Amino acid sequence: MGDDQNRAKLLLARQLADLQKTANDGFSAGLIGDDIFRWEVIIIGPPETAYEGGYFKARLTFPKDYPMKPPKLTFISKMWHPNVHSNGDVCISILHDPGDDKYGYEKASERWLPIHTVETILISVISMLADPNDESPANIDAAKMWRESKKEFTKRVAQTVRRSQEEL
Repeated sequence: MGDDQNRAKLLLARQLADLQKTANDGFSAGLIGDDIFRWEVIIIGPPETAYEGGYFKARLTFPKDYPMKPPKLTFISKMWHPNVHSNGDVCISILHDPGDDKYGYEKASERWLPIHTVETILISVISMLADPNDESPANIDAAKMWRESKKEFTKRVAQTVRRSQEEL
């Protein structure tokens, strides 16, 4: 096992311990089995948003060279959101590889930095739920509905909230 992988394991174990010590109203996180590189997360729909009342299951998968590279966050619960691909993969700047964006859309400072933690990632995802970025959508249909028919968008999200409650 390489030094990078050992460092990643130690850092993830510390972040897990920190999360277990401090309660957070917006999410809960724990390991899938005993694999430190695979976490199950429940993100609670932020208050005063269309997602309020939802309990959305997701998976965080960390690379062996974490924190030099970002983890991948995938919703297991069905999600309707401009920044979530239809397969559940979350598309937000801080989960994009570090450095400059080859398309010039994101600044390097907006992308992954090794100072990010599981907590900062999940807080960013909660913020994304509350305030979608429809300029760079992962789900074009959801972005179009968000822009053109908030009422229809809210109705569609309400279905995902109900489904998430049933799955819990």
